[in-house]
Amino acid sequence: MSSATIGMLTAILVYLAGMILIGFWKTKQNKTSDDFYLGGRRLGPLVTAMSAEASDMSSWLLMGLPGVAYLTGMAEASWTAIGLAIGTYLNWLFVARRIRRYTQACGNAITLPDFFSNRYHARNKALLSIAALIIVIFFIPYTASGFAACGKLFSSLFGADYLIAMIVSAVVIVAYTMLGGFLAASTTDLVQSIVMTAALLVVLVFGTVSAGGVQAVIDNARALPGYLSLVAANNVNTGAVGGYGFLTIVSTLAWGLGYFGMPHILLRFMAIEQERKLTLSRRVATVWVVISLAVATLIGVIGYGMTGAGKLNLLQGNASETILIKIAELLSTYGFFFALLAGVVLAGILASTMSTADSQLLAAASSVSRNLMESTLGIQLSTRASMLAARLTVLVISVIAVFIAVNPDSSVFRIVSFAWAGFGAAFGPVVLLALFWRRSNQWGALCGMIGGAGMVFVWKFLLKPMGGVWGIYELLPAFLFAIVLNVVVSLCTKAPEQAVLDEFDLVASKQDLAGAQQA
Repeated sequence: MSSATIGMLTAILVYLAGMILIGFWKTKQNKTSDDFYLGGRRLGPLVTAMSAEASDMSSWLLMGLPGVAYLTGMAEASWTAIGLAIGTYLNWLFVARRIRRYTQACGNAITLPDFFSNRYHARNKALLSIAALIIVIFFIPYTASGFAACGKLFSSLFGADYLIAMIVSAVVIVAYTMLGGFLAASTTDLVQSIVMTAALLVVLVFGTVSAGGVQAVIDNARALPGYLSLVAANNVNTGAVGGYGFLTIVSTLAWGLGYFGMPHILLRFMAIEQERKLTLSRRVATVWVVISLAVATLIGVIGYGMTGAGKLNLLQGNASETILIKIAELLSTYGFFFALLAGVVLAGILASTMSTADSQLLAAASSVSRNLMESTLGIQLSTRASMLAARLTVLVISVIAVFIAVNPDSSVFRIVSFAWAGFGAAFGPVVLLALFWRRSNQWGALCGMIGGAGMVFVWKFLLKPMGGVWGIYELLPAFLFAIVLNVVVSLCTKAPEQAVLDEFDLVASKQDLAGAQQA
């Protein structure tokens, strides 16, 4: 085994051991299933901010986004990043404070399905059950994409068998998530955000120097028509140049709409210890997201510059998502210290994957054990049995995700984009209308949720292949359809009962007062 391999493995193993130790450390703080799923609402502002964003920025931040920028140029990657940055800020600004208050006011809801059911005082289990099923449907492939990213990393770097590498990575993620629950996931997310930041900065500097400097990177990108344009797309493998029109830009910006419906992000808002600390969390989170997205996009262009300088071989198709891995391999050849830095880069890729997968596992597990088993099916569990059910649910969902992730040729970016659209369209409109529209009711919420999720499938697999105006990102039309359906059904059915309206008014008045005091 070479010194370069030893250096990289050392950094990776130290990182993985640290994650498991955090899981052991936090396991004693889980007294009930509420602690396991929401941490007892005692997260600090820094952990809340970085946990929310690290759980958001999955493997696509260090693999998918740079890969798209490398392969097609600045257009798709840049508009995606801009949409996500705007969505991040607006989600923290408008949703975070009110959902923190509202979930506590209406029955101390600790999951998103709980909130929907309690918000409308739903007497049947339809709204809660459908919400829980949607979470499971979209989170399992989302989690699978994270497992696949880990498998790709070790397979590409060390020549390990993809399947074995993917399973080992999944075992580590499942281990600390089962041990420490929400608190372990949130604390590791903070650590992982730091590792991700270090990885991005190391690659940014080393990649630029290796490509011959900033001007060399720019000159190389300019040599390919449309590569640096925000209104054109270029494929480096084929040289084909395509237009990136207004409708496509708008639909790509719509990535930002997804934030309003992401259960694993909304849970962080619900879990902060004090509502007033969300202001600090918002500022920290927004700054980190803007910088991380910008650097990740630039790394794709820098990677192409390194290819032009002869430092890297041209990457074909989905292999472009391994650009950071290839740069780390090159970095490791400069000596043991640089091999350790390369290990930090690889640990950053693992961190981006694990920080999302653990949060997704918890959200999906809570939907199954708490919302489906206990609430819908009426299975009464003791505190100890509830904790055991929670951990077993994490394990079962992980096994299913592993089976889905067996294909090493799947695109991390494309899988994430579909799951992101599913959550954004199914839950985003429901969350916004539940928080800010007094007249919304459970039937509008239920129809909007089902309609939004269904439209994602219809648009993705039936309409989008037709191309033209139909070829836009499915989140935008599905989100708009769900909003309209929610409003129309709410207006055509019975208005909410007075208790629901009084609860809404109470939360809204406190919200307005808090906003006035802050201003």
